[in-house]
Formats: sequence, C-alpha cells, structure tokens
Amino acid sequence: MTSIDEALLLGTAAKHGVPAPVVRELMARARPCLYLVPYDEVPEARREGIRPAARTGGLPALPDGVNWPDGREPLVLSVDCAALPHGVLDIELPADGHLLFFTEIEYPPESSAVLHIPAGVRTAERSATYQLDGEDVQSRVYEPRTLYPVTGLTFDGEWEGGPEIGAFLDGDGDGDGNGNGDGGGAQDALDGFEEAVGDLAFGGHRPGVCVRIGGFSDPWDMAPDTGELVLFAQLAGQAVDYNVFTMNLIVGTREDIAAREYDGLQYEQQC
Repeated sequence: MTSIDEALLLGTAAKHGVPAPVVRELMARARPCLYLVPYDEVPEARREGIRPAARTGGLPALPDGVNWPDGREPLVLSVDCAALPHGVLDIELPADGHLLFFTEIEYPPESSAVLHIPAGVRTAERSATYQLDGEDVQSRVYEPRTLYPVTGLTFDGEWEGGPEIGAFLDGDGDGDGNGNGDGGGAQDALDGFEEAVGDLAFGGHRPGVCVRIGGFSDPWDMAPDTGELVLFAQLAGQAVDYNVFTMNLIVGTREDIAAREYDGLQYEQQC
C-alpha cells in the first residue's frame, strides 16, 4: 500500500482540524489504487525510471484463434501487467501479460469484455474492419495515448462507518468530538483532509481526468462498488477521447478478479 510518513500525515490532519484517532480510523479503511496517466501528469519526483504501463485506444493485438469480442465494442484500454508496480493493490491482477478492455464509452455498453493475453503468446494486430451482412463495417478506434502508472490512495466516502469518525461528525468540526453542532464543519474538514492525503499519496495534484485501477470508485452518481463488489477499473471518457463526457466503472468480486473470471464483471456508465 502507498505509505505516507506519519508525522506528515498528522501534520496535514492538524491543518484541517481532524484529530489523530479519526485519522487512524480513516487510514485503516483506505484502499490503494494505481493511476494511469500521460507522462506530463506524472509528478516530477516520480518520473525517474518510470516506464509505460498502459495505452488507451488503438487496435488490439490478439493471439491466433482469439477474435475481437462479440459486439465489436472498441478497445479503450490495454494494460501491460508486468510494467505495473507489484504489491501495491489489494486486488489480484495477473503478474504478466496484457489486459485488454473492450467497452463502449459514448453510449451505455451492451457487450463489454476484458481479455487477458498471456505473456509470450504470439499476437497480431487486428483490423477494425469486419463483415456485417455482406458489407464492410469498421469498429470505432480511438487515438492511442501512452499511460504511466502512479500509486495512489482512495477513501470510500462513507464517513459514518467508524466510531471515531461518527463522533467527529456529531461534533462541530473543531475536533473535540463532544457532540456540539451539526457536523457540517467536520464534514468539510474530512473532505479537505481526504483531498490533501490523496495528493500526498500521488506525489502531487491528482488529475481530474484519468484512468484508475483498483481502490474505491469515484463515481458521478451512485457507487457501484458495494457489498461484495470492488472496483476493477475506472475510465473517464475524456481520458480516452477529449469529447466524451462519461464516467465508466468496471466492478466485480475479488474472487472473480483473482481467478481472471472476467465474464462476471459488471459495467456501469454514468454521465
């Protein structure tokens, strides 16, 4: 998991008026993630030795006998698993090979798919043109953009889940937890602290438009990662195409993700 110096963490909390017991409760419930961003959005302190780990858009490279998934949804993301920092996430990804994400980002997806292409398998780039009712039809192909991995930290936003957090929210936001006030100041303090810690974990100001693997979702509407479902990937439409204003979330159970049973994934688009 992304680590932050405790003194720095508590100092940040003090600036936002969040007491240490609340901080410890929050951090115990935080989840790590990997941001996939263009090189110019990688914090300068993180750039040394960094290598590409993903790409949006482009054409899929598939092994013999593996076809473009049914529905011909566009390829929106390719991830080089071996290039990702290992031991960071709390969901299990393949150690090598490539993950290919096929889904619609402009309209609600109907037949999305995630494929794992094992390392060392011979592949060939597939054409976007295919036959439909005797006519040539072309799948949508987005402009390729190279992405780099940056570790991060996320919070679930359900502040009322712990006793220290609950007591703080019941207070007036000054950190005394005595139950005075309506909690509005406390909520603002927690929101500000979360933003600050997220930037600390990232190593700079986090991009508003990005691709993310793991962690808690950052939805525009209701969070889909509830119950046994966890976030697998989140793609802002603009991270793939500047003119697409959607949020695309892919969730599944930890067991299915670890077993690479990607047929069980669920896809949600918010706009």
